[in-house]
Amino acid sequence: MTIPNLPSFVDIHKDVLNSLNNGTPIVALESTIITHGMPFPDNAEMASSVEALIYDYGVVPATIAVIDGRIKIGLTPDELIQLAKVKNALKISRADMAFAISQGKTAGTTVAATMIIARMVGIRIFATGGIGGVHKGAETTFDISADLTELGKTDVLVVAAGAKAILDVPKTLEVLETQGVPVVGYKTNSLPAFWTKESDLDIPLRMDTTSEISDFLKVRDELHLNSGILVANPIPEKDEIPSKIINDYIQTAQTEMENDNISGKDVTPFLLKRIFELSKGASLTSNIALVKNNALLAAKIAKDFYK
Repeated sequence: MTIPNLPSFVDIHKDVLNSLNNGTPIVALESTIITHGMPFPDNAEMASSVEALIYDYGVVPATIAVIDGRIKIGLTPDELIQLAKVKNALKISRADMAFAISQGKTAGTTVAATMIIARMVGIRIFATGGIGGVHKGAETTFDISADLTELGKTDVLVVAAGAKAILDVPKTLEVLETQGVPVVGYKTNSLPAFWTKESDLDIPLRMDTTSEISDFLKVRDELHLNSGILVANPIPEKDEIPSKIINDYIQTAQTEMENDNISGKDVTPFLLKRIFELSKGASLTSNIALVKNNALLAAKIAKDFYK
């Protein structure tokens, strides 16, 4: 493919560049899971193992981040460690991406920011843990993740284990429908609930093979439907946390968050950290398992898409 003229502050890893030039499969990966989702060294080990999993399947991983004001599309091992160790990294979306770059900051890219940067160079498949969405109490706070609006206008396929279970998932599903985002269940009729493989919500669409999903993306391209696709991939049963247990942790963390008046971008990191503590690390183990599961599915879709 032809890579468009890019801003001077964009660096593309050599493997990613070769793959872009040769039209071979690539999977984008976000970086807030590194900067805000897990402590060091778990974050570095997770990111490296996910990249290795994708490489082993014959696909190139492109972890996306901003380091010292430069957009990185694919990280070297040293850059990955640097990102994993950084203190007080920003967490950027569409609204503040230019700020981080112009101010020379280091930042993890959310789902929204990763989609924008991936699409900038023509990467169409992206794996993450879970998307952001409508936060509980949004009817009064209007706290709704920019991930949802980005999915409504940027044509990247996102593989995730549903929306993060700390969110108001039914409202998240409604907003995705309003944005015209197809939500495809991979081998499931139930919307996955992040740490739990099933919820009481029906999935709008179901597909059982990666070739079906790839063909779906190709048809949408031909129709010029310039919105994303969410592929909801359930966490493997052996790695899930039963809904009753995880929901108790979520409720406790939510109450503490409200008592501490935590809001905005601090909400998700706080809740994930408290759930990690309450679960004695089980939530992190499940999180890593579902990220790997999503990365492998994304790699399989990418291989089919680039045939």
